[in-house]
Amino acid sequence: MEAKNENHSMWKFRLTAATMTLIPAAVGINYVAKAFAEGLKLPVWLGSLGTFLASMLAGPVAGAISGFINNIIYGLTLSPISTVYCLTSIGIGLAVGILYEKGYFDKASKVLPAALVIALVSAVISTPLNVIFWGGQTGIAWGDALFAYMTAHHVSIWIASFADEFVLDLLDKVIVAYLAYLIYKQMPKRLVFFFKGNR
Repeated sequence: MEAKNENHSMWKFRLTAATMTLIPAAVGINYVAKAFAEGLKLPVWLGSLGTFLASMLAGPVAGAISGFINNIIYGLTLSPISTVYCLTSIGIGLAVGILYEKGYFDKASKVLPAALVIALVSAVISTPLNVIFWGGQTGIAWGDALFAYMTAHHVSIWIASFADEFVLDLLDKVIVAYLAYLIYKQMPKRLVFFFKGNR
């Protein structure tokens, strides 16, 4: 019975003052982190850090909304490509929230398998988008080099595109997951309870 209550609580979402504060903050974190990564031409995106934190603090629905809004705003202001991936951001937000509730962000040793699952979710959603809109590539040079190598050796475009996306997602989500974990652990308990108490 207790597990059912926890599960019900996980999917609860109310537009309270807490969530109305958290979602714009998460969108801002996503936006700045992604712009920073793109500006320095890093081999990762970093654009889901705010989504991770929102999902951990206020549940998967809040995280999904944060990710979705960020992709729309980022696409309208800095990179039109980003808009297409709002579906991926929704999937990331939901996955992080579920894994958090299952205890995968309780200690550092559990964060790695969580990041692996989140990377897999992200790659599964993004791969068809990459194939439809960009011929299977991601726009990150070393991932696209793997794609070019595989297609040159007659590997299916779908497999090559998934491999391109997954190797990048794995690195990105491991970095972001540990960053989110470290930030979350440093948050004052009062702040954490403020968001959780409003769910």
